[in-house]
Amino acid sequence: MKYLLILALLFLVRNADAQDTTGLVTIHKDPRLDLLVRKQAEANAYIKRSTARTARGYRLLVVNTNKRDEAIAAKTRIYTNFPELKAYLVYQSPFFKVKAGDFRTREEALQYQKTLAPFFPKGIFIVNDTIEVTPEKDMDQ
Repeated sequence: MKYLLILALLFLVRNADAQDTTGLVTIHKDPRLDLLVRKQAEANAYIKRSTARTARGYRLLVVNTNKRDEAIAAKTRIYTNFPELKAYLVYQSPFFKVKAGDFRTREEALQYQKTLAPFFPKGIFIVNDTIEVTPEKDMDQ
């Protein structure tokens, strides 16, 4: 009797398989969904390009010192004499670095380097950096 009960349970468990073993899945979808997804991807790419706030460019390294007061004085001197340039004070332990400007080309940076040279006699260096840019408006709009 025990063997008959065990045999019946095994038979029921084996036949109680709830999954299809063929491995085929059929998906029915509206083809307009692909078009909608493609349009959304294009819109996202356009928005990302038009609102980009950073790019690769150049800045002028004006001061590299371990004295905070000296770095702040240099930043003040830049704002006082060159209000069109934005100055950046960065702390990279143990140094304070003051960088100025957001230049897209090395030639632009070179022109300002010559202009700033009399104010900073220790030297000004052109460095590659990630610069802040304002998005340009499309010409066709």
